Amino acid sequence: MRCFCYISYKGTNYHGWQIQRNANTVQAEINKALNTLLQTNIETVGSGRTDAGVHAKEQVFHCDIPGTAATTDLIHKLNSLLPGDIVVNKILPVQDKAHARFDASSRSYEYHIQFKRSAFMANEYHYLSNTPDFELISKACEYLIGEHDFTSFSKVKTEVNNFMCHIKKAEWQYADEKAVFYVTANRFLRGMIRALVGTLLDLGYGKTSMETFIKIIEARDRTAAGQSVPPQGLYLCDIRYPSNLFIKS
Repeated sequence: MRCFCYISYKGTNYHGWQIQRNANTVQAEINKALNTLLQTNIETVGSGRTDAGVHAKEQVFHCDIPGTAATTDLIHKLNSLLPGDIVVNKILPVQDKAHARFDASSRSYEYHIQFKRSAFMANEYHYLSNTPDFELISKACEYLIGEHDFTSFSKVKTEVNNFMCHIKKAEWQYADEKAVFYVTANRFLRGMIRALVGTLLDLGYGKTSMETFIKIIEARDRTAAGQSVPPQGLYLCDIRYPSNLFIKS
């Protein structure tokens, strides 16, 4: 039985989602729990990578579970085996060929910034002492909507055959003490959101102009964009799939 498993995790203690040699990852913990519980080798495929220190309010992976195990019971047992900073929220049966990565129609992320220093949750947001010009930043986000080549905001060494992404939403919500960047697209490149946020902040702090920001998008050159912001403010938060992938009970 193929399933889509919806999980959340705090990424502080992990070197990202994907299994790596000599580093603890979220996928490694998930695989270990599944293999222990089901007493067989279970392969998992995530909807996408998250880098070291990045969090997920919602990550999805698919796997093939032997038999027809009750998903509610499986959730409880998996959560009892997993570390406290990884939680399985739901498991849904899907079509045999359903793919967590390739079948996703959209992905959404949030980037959290605080402007007031706190002694708590320092690994869950990016702290900045000064507030940028969010009206200007919001105007710049209009140029991100639609399908564009985002090479300027991608890590240089990445295994993709093109850098085209269709951004459906890019907006900021901000107040005196905090701001959140919301972005939704059909796909994202490695490091793309953190580079985008860093470049938008450069604009908001007057380090670059709107004209230059537009030229950065068109340049298709990572060295033209701003520095990436730290990973701890970034959250994968929503992944959408076509409804016909799911098996109704």
